[in-house]
Amino acid sequence: MDDNLHINWYPGHMKKTKELVRNNLKLVDVVVELLDARIPFSSKNPDIDRLAGNKPRVVILNKSDLADRDKLNKWISYYKQRGIKAIPVDTVKGVGLNKIVEECKAETKEKMDALIEKGRKERPIRIMIVGVPNVGKSSLINKLTGRKSTVTGDKPGVTKGKQWVRLKGNLELLDTPGILWPKFEDQEVALNLAFSRAIKDEVLDIETLALRLIEKLMIIEPEKLKERYKLEELGDTPIETMDMIGYKRGFIMGRKELDYTRIALTVLNEFREGKIGKITLEMPEDIKN
Repeated sequence: MDDNLHINWYPGHMKKTKELVRNNLKLVDVVVELLDARIPFSSKNPDIDRLAGNKPRVVILNKSDLADRDKLNKWISYYKQRGIKAIPVDTVKGVGLNKIVEECKAETKEKMDALIEKGRKERPIRIMIVGVPNVGKSSLINKLTGRKSTVTGDKPGVTKGKQWVRLKGNLELLDTPGILWPKFEDQEVALNLAFSRAIKDEVLDIETLALRLIEKLMIIEPEKLKERYKLEELGDTPIETMDMIGYKRGFIMGRKELDYTRIALTVLNEFREGKIGKITLEMPEDIKN
């Protein structure tokens, strides 16, 4: 395992997506920014603020069912203080979807009323949903259309190209693939994205990634970690805790060696599925100015 895991990942198609967003923003009335509720800061693309400019914005905190509720409320307050409505959503179960439609209508009411006053025919509200890969965009679109409208996959980068989709409630959606930025200035952000699978596991050292997640959970959620893996105490170091998890689960190969790949995949998958508990990895006060 390499203790100094360095993540730098930016496929070419994401550069094209950024250009697609920039070129099509003029067609859109409101930008819907989809974030992962467990990592609202890390899953926020810093390019979006610049690209969206003064367009009305709605923030969606997806996977809210996997996040710590108290911490989620603090993130909602954080956005409220900045004049942005943040809506907690679970795209798998369809929780919170009506609020998205309502908020898009509220954000564009002035513009639509002005068009009607000028004698223009009422037209659908045009929205664009942006977000990093694997944050749940395709699931959200499928739920909003009420049909299977886009190709979805658990792996990032499955949704490609540009398409307009009609939604319920007189909305029209310009779908774009998820975008990541050219390089991760902050490795903490990169790790959080990797923990949540916004970056493909295939391009990472999976064992070191799991070790880093264990290290983080030992600090922010030690009790949940102990409870999930039935540990009396945690180790003095992350690798000791990782070993203890391996022994407890019986992940042992020949000659009594621990199977670190199996331990790593187990911990990462159980975090992603919410089996370790409802966990939020970062808070507004962690944001570096």
